[in-house]
Amino acid sequence: MTDPDDLLPEGLADALPPEAAAISRVMRSVLDAMDARGYDRVRPPLVEFEHALAQRMNGISPRRMIRFTDPASLRTLAVRSDMTVQVGRIAATALAEAPRPLRLCYAGEVATIKADQLDPARQRLQLGAELVGSDALEAAREAVELAVEALEAAGLADISVDFTLPDLVDTLAAGTLPLPAESVDAVRRELDMKDAGGLAEVGGEAYLPLLYAAGPAGEALDRLAAFDAGKALESRLAAVRAIAEGLDGRARVTLDPTERHGFEYQSWLGFTLYASGARGALGRGGTYIIQGTDEPAVGFSLYMEPMLEALGTFAEPRDTLFLPLGHDREAARRLRAIGWRTVAAVTGAEDAAKLGCTHRLAGKEAVVL
Repeated sequence: MTDPDDLLPEGLADALPPEAAAISRVMRSVLDAMDARGYDRVRPPLVEFEHALAQRMNGISPRRMIRFTDPASLRTLAVRSDMTVQVGRIAATALAEAPRPLRLCYAGEVATIKADQLDPARQRLQLGAELVGSDALEAAREAVELAVEALEAAGLADISVDFTLPDLVDTLAAGTLPLPAESVDAVRRELDMKDAGGLAEVGGEAYLPLLYAAGPAGEALDRLAAFDAGKALESRLAAVRAIAEGLDGRARVTLDPTERHGFEYQSWLGFTLYASGARGALGRGGTYIIQGTDEPAVGFSLYMEPMLEALGTFAEPRDTLFLPLGHDREAARRLRAIGWRTVAAVTGAEDAAKLGCTHRLAGKEAVVL
């Protein structure tokens, strides 16, 4: 019988051996893909001062963080809910003098005090990469291509990239489609909600065509270009087209120019990553500005749980060698050195097959059970 004290809090779960093995395998593949592109790994602490975590980026709410008082400093500490802000802090402080562009990657646990409606998990493994010092076309192209390569390295297939233009309304409102300052947020919200009636009510009639400028990237970009009579979006559209063309044949590319959910701190470009087999997004990324230094950057974050869901299996079958009592230890060491996984007898009463073994050491050689 399970003791109530053995139960885990809501939104938290153990990763048992098959899942833990899959997590390690996928994390290693993703980090190797990032390393191959010149991204150096950093490992920020799990807990920081709340103010440091909250000040570097819009859209990071302290209310979602697990907070407590530091007995040493008497200041408020918080468990990180997003590692991107920590990379921004590292870039702005310890690596402020490092040559730019600065390429960093990371992998670690994040936690929130309360789950959101679409995701019951309160603890997740976040992996990502950030290019600090530029948010130009080439930097954005590299980030998007690396995100796709990381998913491919993890074994995912049928990948989709959905682009958005987070500052679309601000750009148009400041130029060809002027809006009162007090109306910008309302227009942005109604576009994000895809509410044509609500958009008209808040004075955004001129923005209605944007609701229909979504779909496959080529077609959506053509519709946006036709809508952009004043050419305010010309450079953005050209950049998205160039990035999309670079993914031709590797990923399905779509555009939803008014999507804002999850892109509160992105600047001119945002993107969401999907793959067959996963019900939701595998990750998000885009361009942004690091608060405090106003340094441009571009990057993305991936989450392990939907990646495992997309892969559809936790454990790859592995040959495992059973070592009976009194086995040849030198032979066992030799076999491990060439890749065998071994399980040694301790009592002599073990059932090798029940322990998951596929072979048995007989003398110096492995024989099939």
